[in-house]
Amino acid sequence: MIGIIKQWINKHRAILYVLVLFAGIFTGYLIFAPSGRKDKTEQSDKRIYTCSMHPQIRQEKEGKCPLCGMDLTPLGQTSNNNVDENAVMLTDEAAALANIETMVVWEEDGEKSLTLYGNIDVNQRSVQIQTAYVNGRIEKLNITAVGDRVTRGQTVATIYSPEVYTATQELVSALEYPDERQREMMIRAAKEKLLLWNLTPAQIDNIIATKKATPFVELKANTSGVVVEKNVNQGDYISQGKALFKVADLSNLWLVLKAYEKDLPFLKVGQTVNFSCEALQGKEFKGRISYIDAFVDAKKRTADVRVELSNGKGELKPNMYVTANVIADLKDYKGKIIIPKSAVLWSGKKSVVYVKDAEQEQPTFAMREVELGPAINGAYIVLSGLNEGEELVTNGVFQIDATAQLEGKRSFSNR
Repeated sequence: MIGIIKQWINKHRAILYVLVLFAGIFTGYLIFAPSGRKDKTEQSDKRIYTCSMHPQIRQEKEGKCPLCGMDLTPLGQTSNNNVDENAVMLTDEAAALANIETMVVWEEDGEKSLTLYGNIDVNQRSVQIQTAYVNGRIEKLNITAVGDRVTRGQTVATIYSPEVYTATQELVSALEYPDERQREMMIRAAKEKLLLWNLTPAQIDNIIATKKATPFVELKANTSGVVVEKNVNQGDYISQGKALFKVADLSNLWLVLKAYEKDLPFLKVGQTVNFSCEALQGKEFKGRISYIDAFVDAKKRTADVRVELSNGKGELKPNMYVTANVIADLKDYKGKIIIPKSAVLWSGKKSVVYVKDAEQEQPTFAMREVELGPAINGAYIVLSGLNEGEELVTNGVFQIDATAQLEGKRSFSNR
């Protein structure tokens, strides 16, 4: 009997090995399968705790953050397959501790407020130079100091001039010339010479009436205004063409503002400018831009913006320091989304924001690259990358980005 069994075993050895193999696999499954499911369940139930302010802190049990002492909170988990794998999910507690704030974005018509600084200046078009028309000596000077007011036609100086004396003698002599025809020609020539030396017709008529030559000529003011520069004193010898005074009309002034080149696209001739002066607290003034400099200063990177002012009351003085405001209508950016600067992570080349996933129960945020337009009043115009009605993170962007970086997800720092 035993021999028959051995013979059968030798004949069917391969079949026997297969049966023993299957028996071993089945026995192992019975022994280890329940324990494996249990470990898997325990592993899925295991929670990771982290600090909202220091997301690099992670542990498998509750406790305090070793850096700041705050209570650790469970790290957000999700089973929703629709969540972006790079999205950052926080618990409600973590979002609150990180001071996460959001806003729903909408399209709107923006305007840009520009603050410019500058000075009150003399209107250069109103400045006149009072020059000497003859050589001589200032016998009498009626202008004593800068700031004196003059009126057009007023005598500002009396000049002793031998040349004038010779010319007036010629006129007196011409009056006595016997030949009538020659006399008229000589008188006309003498009068024209005196007129070129800026003698008035009244002065010339007085010489003709008295028939007395004079070495003195009165210099009349050629404009009205205030003396802003004085170059001579009484008794000085002067030559023809010398600049004696500079006179400016201070009833019309210029406001000269400095505008950085980044602000120049928003400034136009005709725009209203509201401004105030440190010396005149509580008073607001208004004017319109009349000129924008065609060149930008190579060192300061600014251009002059000029506003013409009426100063009938004389309140404004040259060199007063001014703070001005211009409201620019952004007609080229109407109907665009405007977001606060605090929502943007900006590297100089690319800009990103974090957008909240409205479909998730827990606070979930995904990074989004956006194209920005000009900056306006602490905000940016968004040209592309955001849609109306989306919820944008406006505070706590750095905390969310740090969490994404520590979790090995796409972030601003490692994108």
